[in-house]
Amino acid sequence: MKITVFGGSGFLGSHICDKLSGAGHDVTIVDVRPSPWLRDDQTMLVGSILDEDCVRTAVQGADMVFNYAGIADIGEANSRPVDTARLNVVGNVMALEACRQAGTRRYIFASSLYVYGKSGGFYRCSKQACEIYIENYQAMHGLPYTILRYGSLYGPRADTRNAIHRFVHEALTSGSITYYGAPTALREYVHVDDASSATLQILEPEFANQNIIISGNQPMRVGDLFTMIGEMLGKELQINYQNDPNSGHYQVTPYAFMPKMGRKLVPPLTVDLGQGILRIMEEEHRRIHPELQSEGGYLVSTDD
Repeated sequence: MKITVFGGSGFLGSHICDKLSGAGHDVTIVDVRPSPWLRDDQTMLVGSILDEDCVRTAVQGADMVFNYAGIADIGEANSRPVDTARLNVVGNVMALEACRQAGTRRYIFASSLYVYGKSGGFYRCSKQACEIYIENYQAMHGLPYTILRYGSLYGPRADTRNAIHRFVHEALTSGSITYYGAPTALREYVHVDDASSATLQILEPEFANQNIIISGNQPMRVGDLFTMIGEMLGKELQINYQNDPNSGHYQVTPYAFMPKMGRKLVPPLTVDLGQGILRIMEEEHRRIHPELQSEGGYLVSTDD
């Protein structure tokens, strides 16, 4: 199939594009910056989801359109509410309208577990608004969709806006971690490779007009996560808990009672959380210390 991916240069979007191309699909990436991970069998279109001409061009002839564009960090969304509404909500509507006009077979949207509850601040607001628009485009114009509600992602290609990446970076560079909440906060972290593998499955017809949850299957309290990171590094970390009730993040669960629920999709084989964090540590240590290289499983200095 011919597939267009808005936001395909980002953390999750780039992994989705890799899986789609690996499965033999013709992938066009649309983003405001060129993808650092662009493959030879992918097409790159540099442009904004707010550029109507760019969006129309990007979806023309596409069988399916994925939308991973916009602001995905809760803290950034809370500090940039107007930009969040513009990029997340207006951009989503522009993509929907272009898909309607082009006769796209299905529109696939990256949402969040935060739509289920009252946490998440302006980020949650934007995702909820997007879902309502998507459902109404299906009801009014017959545009099929799949909404994917992702959990707490981690893995390669993330930056310090990603929670686990930031935790590892702070632990390696300062020996301490600052956390907005309390040690009892519960998360189901999901490796980006598992999430993108699960996403590939929703191309099947049975997932049309469905709301799908993609999260991890290893619930862990953040206090235990920090203990794990400290044990891997072989040192005692200083943890600074902020206990900020206005952070926008949930404590134990993102869920609140809502009449409309979704199905959970978990791949049969998943990356172990400990192994996944270990890989992040290795990559981040290599980035912080470019003078070191791996030889025989050891990091050695290349300096004379």
